[in-house]
Amino acid sequence: MTAPLLAVRNLQVRYGDLIGVADVSFEVAPGSIVALLGSNGAGKTTTLNAIAGIVPASAGQIEFAGRAIAGEPAYAIVRKGLALSPEGWRLFVQQSVEKNLLLGATPVGDKARIQHQLQRVYAVFPRLAERRKQQAGTMSGGERQMLAVGRALMSEPKLLLLDEPSLGLAPAIIETMYETFLRLHKEGLTVLLAEQSVDLALEVASYAYVLQVGRSVLCGPARDLLNNPEVQRIYLGVG
Repeated sequence: MTAPLLAVRNLQVRYGDLIGVADVSFEVAPGSIVALLGSNGAGKTTTLNAIAGIVPASAGQIEFAGRAIAGEPAYAIVRKGLALSPEGWRLFVQQSVEKNLLLGATPVGDKARIQHQLQRVYAVFPRLAERRKQQAGTMSGGERQMLAVGRALMSEPKLLLLDEPSLGLAPAIIETMYETFLRLHKEGLTVLLAEQSVDLALEVASYAYVLQVGRSVLCGPARDLLNNPEVQRIYLGVG
């Protein structure tokens, strides 16, 4: 059996007396797309932020490529091959598109590789190449999402974490973004996708986990969850 690329076991995240995540466990196999589902407030963003080292885990284990990473700072985790495209983009809005992308390549020491990766991102998102000198703060929501994903790709990740990539975007832009995610996956990238848009996520994922109030409550093949109306009604609020 292939070892998971990412394993999260009994993760807990506290903010003082408040519990952001109470007990979350899941695995991501190499070369897969795994969906992390749940309504707003279920703990998806907190879970991804803990994996990426942005918030500290209060308890539990996080292993990436067989090594414990819980408690390590974000800059050390991204160097191991794990990158987050965050909810709300978190761009440097006064900087140009290209400067935002180059900031994503900070963990990459080889300058030749940085230029190669920059051209790869421009090939994935031609709109960014067209707007490379434009200030990030003047871009549309769809363009900002492209830039957030492109910045994450600049670190050459083995695992890409996507936090609510469809949030606030027009349907046509969402379709384009998801086509891009599938293309990157076919090229070998492993993806962990946190989404409120249940049907959208389950159509591209191979496996899915459902969170409710900071706990893992259900998991299974994405197709089974997509085709089970009782599961969608009870756990996902669909229908």
